[in-house]
Amino acid sequence: MSRKGKPPKSLPAASLHIVLALLDGELHGYGVMQRVSELSDGAVKMGPGTLYGTLNRLVDDGLVVETTDRVDRAEDERRRYYELSANGRSVALVELARLQTLVDRVTRTLGGGAIA
Repeated sequence: MSRKGKPPKSLPAASLHIVLALLDGELHGYGVMQRVSELSDGAVKMGPGTLYGTLNRLVDDGLVVETTDRVDRAEDERRRYYELSANGRSVALVELARLQTLVDRVTRTLGGGAIA
């Protein structure tokens, strides 16, 4: 809960997909795009403009850290690597729980029936 007693604002869709993709650990940009596609069964295809614009905002917001220089990499490797910060991991887990609650409530509303 926030200081005003309201739940924290949910993340925009692109940010949500990225933080969920990074829950497994460090990935390079293209790896994030692949993981987002994998987690959404191909329904979400994130282009480089959306990906890197969103990653930059998440870095600025302190939810993601760039880890490119943390580990020695091949000199010719141009990939940039990212992982969740501690706060980013907490936010991702809160978002995951929020989505699970939503799915559970809708499933109960539908009488537990299968979703087509």
